[in-house]
Amino acid sequence: MRKIRLGLPSMNGFFTFEAAARCGNFARAAAELNVTPAAVSRMVGRLEDHLDVVLFDRLHGGVALTDAGRILYEAIARGFSGIEHALQEIEDRRAGVETVTLSVSTGFTTHWMMPRMAEIKRVFPSLELRFQLVMGAVTGPVSDVDLGMRFVDGPDVRHEASYIMPEVLMPIASPAYRDATGQASAGRAADPPLATLIHLTEAQPDWSHLFYPDAPGGALPSMNFGDYAIVVQAAMLGQGVALGWLNVCCHWLRMGALVPLGERVMTTGRHCQFVRAREKPLRPIVADLRDWVIARMRADIEAVGERYPALNLDGVIAAQQNVNAPIAAESHLKASQTPVGPLPR
Repeated sequence: MRKIRLGLPSMNGFFTFEAAARCGNFARAAAELNVTPAAVSRMVGRLEDHLDVVLFDRLHGGVALTDAGRILYEAIARGFSGIEHALQEIEDRRAGVETVTLSVSTGFTTHWMMPRMAEIKRVFPSLELRFQLVMGAVTGPVSDVDLGMRFVDGPDVRHEASYIMPEVLMPIASPAYRDATGQASAGRAADPPLATLIHLTEAQPDWSHLFYPDAPGGALPSMNFGDYAIVVQAAMLGQGVALGWLNVCCHWLRMGALVPLGERVMTTGRHCQFVRAREKPLRPIVADLRDWVIARMRADIEAVGERYPALNLDGVIAAQQNVNAPIAAESHLKASQTPVGPLPR
């Protein structure tokens, strides 16, 4: 390690290279660093000479990373991010605050986390939550956050995974919309009534055939949104029927603000899990919050199953968990080790 340190160029070179790569332009990087574009060019040139490799292709109006440049940039960006998070954690600890950053969808944040923020504050009084919000499909790296909610098969070489639940979907609407379309409860009819469909643009664009196989002409009136939080909100406001992800909507289904339409649910074979980078130390507050959220979500889902027995959620989830049994069993053990107190129905 000492030999590697001795062979490194100055940190100024790394700072300049990172800014140029991120900005894609020496002039913009110079303005950010409060130096001249010529100074940026000289510093990058010295770094390239030191490494004996070309890091940028010089283009008209900007620069583009070479393959070697991309490798170096990704490593430097991770390093700078880690330093920034470490300094923030030091400052937070000095102030008596424990910060946890979550990478989750806007839908989950709006419709599951927000209704529970007062409860989270009571259980974790020193916790400060920060969010890296994902509007569409829940993807992306988790190296810069403490936990990310993702649909993955399980852990891998770079990531740990804590099992939450299978991916379960069903058509949902407000009780008023259900009553207006003539369906009194989830157990009254095998199929939901024809309705306006509320779509998430980046998800499956036409899921109507899953629950409406006999729809006239194979099409129904629809609305489309790029943010799932708005999709669920539109359903709650009685604008139509949405495809409900159980991990996002379980709280409102439990409370009765949303209701399932029909008895059908769909599973995808995917599994919702909390994912974290192995290279990032697992702090006790992160583990405690993770296990608390998992326990609370499972309590919500149990309550939804009791409220709507015709959905057979216990059987559906158990069948899917059997496919992923080793991961589910391991994660359930982790989650059960954190006491969460009485769970409201």
